[in-house]
Amino acid sequence: MATFKELGVSEHFIQALTEMNINKPSEIQEKSIPFLLKNQNDFIGQAQTGTGKTAAFGLPLLMKINPKSTEVQGLILAPTRELCQQIAKHLFKLTKYAPEKIFVGAVYGGEKIEIQLRNLSRPTQIIVATPGRLIDLLNRKAISLKTVKTLILDEADEMLSMGFKEELNTVLRQIPTDGKKWLFSATLPTALQKLIDTYMAKNTKMVQVSKHEVVNNLIEHQYFVCEEKDKFDYVVQFIKTMNAASGIIFCRTKAAVQTLTKQLISKNYPVDAIHGDLQQKERDKVMRAFKSHKLKILIATDISARGIDVDDLAYVIHYQLPDQPEYYTHRSGRTARAGKRGISICFVTQSEVKRLNEYTKLLNISFKKI
Repeated sequence: MATFKELGVSEHFIQALTEMNINKPSEIQEKSIPFLLKNQNDFIGQAQTGTGKTAAFGLPLLMKINPKSTEVQGLILAPTRELCQQIAKHLFKLTKYAPEKIFVGAVYGGEKIEIQLRNLSRPTQIIVATPGRLIDLLNRKAISLKTVKTLILDEADEMLSMGFKEELNTVLRQIPTDGKKWLFSATLPTALQKLIDTYMAKNTKMVQVSKHEVVNNLIEHQYFVCEEKDKFDYVVQFIKTMNAASGIIFCRTKAAVQTLTKQLISKNYPVDAIHGDLQQKERDKVMRAFKSHKLKILIATDISARGIDVDDLAYVIHYQLPDQPEYYTHRSGRTARAGKRGISICFVTQSEVKRLNEYTKLLNISFKKI
């Protein structure tokens, strides 16, 4: 395995990586960084959440920025406000020892647009944005994309599944013709392939992480078969066996999230929920409590959980199976971070077992029956 130095990363970024306890490049970093540093091609990196994508595109982007220019040179689009905040924070940490300051601004819905307008009036070389808020700012003429040299679409499949197709088209049309497009995604569904064919160059370079890293091999995938009416009781039993460790429970619908939250609160479990109806202030409050371990259990829908990055999650429970198989990898990837082990357990009825067989084939994972 190569070192970051061998990949071509500057010494001051390596110093920051060491401080962040990132000492060896992950597979996606090893495959992406040297290419992105040396070439001017468009690029597609297919890799799952939790494989180090942010540094894979963040380091080459930072090394291409001209700190002396106050223009926006890099634009990163991400599906959720949490992911935007996470990316901006990561880039900020990477620049800690940089000889010249590089300014990163994050813009997303749920925060007053006036605050973001004020922040953007300062020199900003990299903008991290959710598609909806970026369009708002473009319509207000608060941002121009004319100087963008690199556009990065992170979790591109998720942005499309959240309904941001028109916003992505609008942004892609406004990027200068010589601007480079880097796309990172766990999956490449048909709708995303159409976007690639329309906006990305014919000689676009594509790399994929090997199958074993698409789904983290430190995760133990389990399933438990029960009647629907007994599911709640068995989930409670499982939580008891985890001895107050932190975890996330996934439901497919907002209604199921709300019902399950009430049921667990009635049993005196320290739980709360995040779903699409929450105001940003409420959502931030829940996430602060969960990250500080005041809350041990978070109950979430697939969309609302995007961008959540919490260390030391011991387990993920699939109370309801997801709509799409790739969501299983997004969900299970919340546990077993930073070299730790974790459990991803599905509570299913007998008729749902065949869907787990599909996951086995599609995602190259094996389930253990409990």
